[in-house]
Amino acid sequence: MKQCTHADALPHPEPEPQNKTCPECLAQGTHPVQLRLCLTCGHVGCCDSSPGRHATGHHELSGHPVMRTFEPGEDWRWCFVDHVLV
Repeated sequence: MKQCTHADALPHPEPEPQNKTCPECLAQGTHPVQLRLCLTCGHVGCCDSSPGRHATGHHELSGHPVMRTFEPGEDWRWCFVDHVLV
């Protein structure tokens, strides 16, 4: 089974969210479907089911590897680089 090679390098504690919702969606006037939190810097972006796919876009621009769900009641992380749940 493939493992994430980036989780051990994440900051502890995790960064504070920079926003309560996706700022790119707000600027574009679109509605985020689900929110994701970058565990390197705290950027909040929308998921790939949203029109802007801003969490993925943040990873592509920044190279930050791991995000977690920012939805109440959910608790999972995704590594964009290794393509695995962490």
